[in-house]
Amino acid sequence: MTIDQIQDEIIDEFSEVDDWLDRYAMIIDMGNSLPPIEEKYKTPQHLIEGCQSRVWLNAEERDGKVYFTADSDAIIVKGIISMLIKVLNGHTPREIIDANLYFIERIGLAENLSPTRSNGLLAMVKQMRLYAVALDARDRLNG
Repeated sequence: MTIDQIQDEIIDEFSEVDDWLDRYAMIIDMGNSLPPIEEKYKTPQHLIEGCQSRVWLNAEERDGKVYFTADSDAIIVKGIISMLIKVLNGHTPREIIDANLYFIERIGLAENLSPTRSNGLLAMVKQMRLYAVALDARDRLNG
């Protein structure tokens, strides 16, 4: 599936639920289904700067595609990072760099988060893109 197809799927899921308490429950459920990050990545260098909660993120490249693992000590934030992983996992660094993450706005996520959580969301997206940029640059040098 393309990044846009996955985003459209998430938008469809959220469009079936009007109440934001129910949408938060959906986000929390997504976080609960996030595979655990290995303990060796729960280090300061894997913490995302700009998040009020602690969010650990790791990226690995296999067969030219990027795979993220993450965890957070806040249940809503864990759900948000799990949505970002769902959208971006298994794509090339270039696809991640070029992705327009429109689902965030379309499901009303940004406008229904506190300012600190909105900043954290932007920090998560930025860090995922930075991993993709680094992997893309490495591939070009080796390539």
